[in-house]
Amino acid sequence: MGKKVTVVGAGFYGSTTAQRLAEYDVFDTVVITDIVEGKPAGLALDLNQSRAIEGFETKVVGVTTGPNGEGYESIEGSDVVVITAGLPRKPGMSRMDLLETNAKIVRQVAENVAKYAPNAVVIVVSNPLDEMTALAQLATQFPKNRVLGQAGMLDTARFSNFVAEALNVPVASVRTLTLGSHGDTMVPVPSKSTVNGKPLREAMPAEQIEELVVKTRNGGAEVVALLKTGSAYYAPSAAAARMAKAVAEDSGEVMPVCAWVDGEYGISGVYLGVEAEIGAEGVKRVVETDLDADERASLLEAAEAVRAKQGDISSM
Repeated sequence: MGKKVTVVGAGFYGSTTAQRLAEYDVFDTVVITDIVEGKPAGLALDLNQSRAIEGFETKVVGVTTGPNGEGYESIEGSDVVVITAGLPRKPGMSRMDLLETNAKIVRQVAENVAKYAPNAVVIVVSNPLDEMTALAQLATQFPKNRVLGQAGMLDTARFSNFVAEALNVPVASVRTLTLGSHGDTMVPVPSKSTVNGKPLREAMPAEQIEELVVKTRNGGAEVVALLKTGSAYYAPSAAAARMAKAVAEDSGEVMPVCAWVDGEYGISGVYLGVEAEIGAEGVKRVVETDLDADERASLLEAAEAVRAKQGDISSM
């Protein structure tokens, strides 16, 4: 049985994720679905025609889904399902402004995933991220390790990029980490961030690090404000695709993701941005990183903020 991955939602985020997954050439099939009639089939046709040029064999299949779950049978047997469905932000909107609209969409998608791909690992990217990840787990009733969210990979990539640009060094020489939530309670971890192996705090003054942290926290909003229609998708899709690849290859790679935390850092019973080992069953384990006192306090604060909001979603 070859590997199969489904991307739900054929907007810019979904279509770019499908492209990256196909070009990895580690899956037999990439299914892309959408409620817009014909759009996923058109994208699939186009992507398949790039195979001879890019040199990959993965087949892309596009399927239109209906309001009562029509079309979802095509996702059957998926090893991974990436949920990108939902509305993107408009300028001036916070991620939380999307809560009610996207909750309805994500719940419906998750229920169909549970029905047709009961063994899949689900990667949620719809905003507001931490809440939608919790909702997808409730709606699928999957074990918590098999439902995770993409946020930390993206926030970390943004942070690394800003540091590399500020210091005019190759981005490959920079290692950063962000934990917490995707949004206002994002917790950057300068104590674990390095440039050429040296602590970030030795490479730049504290106030400059703080500036870049704020820039990272607002990274998505900055893109939204410039684009005016839609939100970021190149960096986010790269992050989601890498997570899906780690699941497919059972790689055990450690990545910052939104995962269920149960005891780690003294925090229990909440979906939160932490580092985790990713493999065939989703989150193999949450990796506890040594944090300094400030970072630990910020993480506990983020956990409580997210917990309060995740408490509201069970009724949605």
